[in-house]
Amino acid sequence: MKCLKLLLPLLLLVRDISTQWTVWMPRDISAMTNSCVVIPCTFTYPSAVRPYRGTHGIWYFGQPYPQLFPPVVYKSRTEIVHESYKGRTKLLGDLSQKNCTLQINNVGTEHSGRYYFRADLGGANIFTYPDFTELKVLDQPNIDVPAEVVSDESLDLTCYAPDNCPDMIPEIHWMYTDYLPEPLFTSDYVEDSNTAVLASTLTFTPRPIHNGQLLGCRVHYPNTSFVYERLISLDIKYPPRTVWVNVSQEVMEGSSVILHCDVDSNPVPRISWLFGDEELMSDTASNASLYLESLTPEQEGVYTCVGDNGYGIMNTSMYLAVKYPPREPWVNDSLTVQEGSSLALHCTTQGNPAPTLTWLKDGELVGTITADEVSILELLEITPQVDGTYRCLAENEHGRASNSLNITVEFAPILLEDSKCTIVREGVQCVCMASGNPEPSIEFYLPDLNITINETNNRFNYYTHSDGYTSTGMIKLREKGERGNNGGTAVHVHCSISNIYGTETIRLELQQEKKYMMAVIVGTIGGVAVIAFIIAAVRYVGQNNKKENGNPGQDVGSRVENPSMFYSAVKKDKQSLRKKVLKTELLGSKFNSILEESTGDDGDYQSVGSMAGLERQELNYAALEFVRGRPREGGFGRGDDGSDYTEIKAK
Repeated sequence: MKCLKLLLPLLLLVRDISTQWTVWMPRDISAMTNSCVVIPCTFTYPSAVRPYRGTHGIWYFGQPYPQLFPPVVYKSRTEIVHESYKGRTKLLGDLSQKNCTLQINNVGTEHSGRYYFRADLGGANIFTYPDFTELKVLDQPNIDVPAEVVSDESLDLTCYAPDNCPDMIPEIHWMYTDYLPEPLFTSDYVEDSNTAVLASTLTFTPRPIHNGQLLGCRVHYPNTSFVYERLISLDIKYPPRTVWVNVSQEVMEGSSVILHCDVDSNPVPRISWLFGDEELMSDTASNASLYLESLTPEQEGVYTCVGDNGYGIMNTSMYLAVKYPPREPWVNDSLTVQEGSSLALHCTTQGNPAPTLTWLKDGELVGTITADEVSILELLEITPQVDGTYRCLAENEHGRASNSLNITVEFAPILLEDSKCTIVREGVQCVCMASGNPEPSIEFYLPDLNITINETNNRFNYYTHSDGYTSTGMIKLREKGERGNNGGTAVHVHCSISNIYGTETIRLELQQEKKYMMAVIVGTIGGVAVIAFIIAAVRYVGQNNKKENGNPGQDVGSRVENPSMFYSAVKKDKQSLRKKVLKTELLGSKFNSILEESTGDDGDYQSVGSMAGLERQELNYAALEFVRGRPREGGFGRGDDGSDYTEIKAK
């Protein structure tokens, strides 16, 4: 405690002494190069101190300690100063009035630094003040720019010019402001701690287009050639305002493509390429490219470029179309349907551009051509004619593809028109032809005998054949049947056709009977005509012979000893007779076909027509027999009862 009591008066004394050695000067001051600067300065010292031989002062540069030999800026006792300050410094204050204000002329950047004042009151009363003034010598004015300049927000830019030289008053002008939107200029004179600064503020609202634009501040001292300028480049922060990508395009399957994306924003954005919701790539840059190789149809779609720089997000999309030929169409499986039902055939494919779908049946167009990826062919109330191969053909400008199916129609048996009975040499041949699916079975029924024929026995032959949906049954009856009332052959044969969908029984008509009767009639008439022609020819020849021989009583009849041989000659020379008939064109093609058949020696029937039709036709012809010869006038004959005649018979 005693120690504390002894130290307290000492501390109070020290405090009183230290507070009396004080100095005031601005902490910071600035000046333009080649101009001047005035550093305001006042100082105090303890009242108990009496200056000895006046009050003197020294200004140091850089250091306050003389023992370190800092450069002397000004010294009141002598004019010895550092070379860089010779002729440049003068004391504006009165040291006796405790005013130490200093002016430095023609300052340069090398004069920037700290300046210290040292009071010299004589004797031991010399004191260096620790406080200092920091001088900044500028070669261009300062422009105060906010740390962040955002687009569409008001901006203040301030240009500062020091005004600490009483002989030079600055003027400030802004440069390159012509394209700014409604710029506003304000000036202000700022004094702080006896230092002065002239300020000019430019106010405007920047836009993204102003990013990177140059602005300048010019400081000019009137009546001097000193001009100072400073340029700045505006760094305007703005969100992405444009995102440019390729225009939508079409490419072929298997090819490659590069998608470009450019984003206009500040700062540089993070660019991402998206396909749907899937991110394909990202990069922090002003542009990014997406490489797509060996394209497939699955890669067709919308591609989106997204730009995000923290101030905003923007995106743009494009559509990439992948062209390719139609794929093999999908169609129904082959089907078996029943007659009268309905069916819808589906054809589905893919292609770009969308293919046209065409339905073909056995190579022929059916339905309508559809310009879509799906086609439906409706078959209503199906008939047997629907049966066949159906092909769906898909086509576009890049190619074609197809697929087929078979439609099998099952239906009840149908009797075909070629079913009939005909007369052949062996008897009667009956053919029954039917179409159906499944293949119909065929049976014959003889009502007269109450016999169902489906196998071969000793009285008839039974034969069947199937070709696709057509079945053919044939029997040969070795007996020609009974004679009908009109003299024709009466044949009673029924044909029964059946499958799982139905049965039908039909009586087979003897379709050749009418032809046979017509052949008899035509043959008779033709025979008479031919015989008449032959008789006329014989008479003509006989008449000529009679005239030539001068024997009117001798004619052909007289020279023929055996009239039956003459008949035989007529019958056996049928080939010659046929030629005469054809030349006269007296008969139709039906009679001609009859004459063209040969009979043989004893045969009564010969097959007529195509064997494929399983038809047989009876041969009819006319024969001339001279039962009794009627002698010509002046001749002789066989008759002895005077009733000579010529008879024509049809066999």
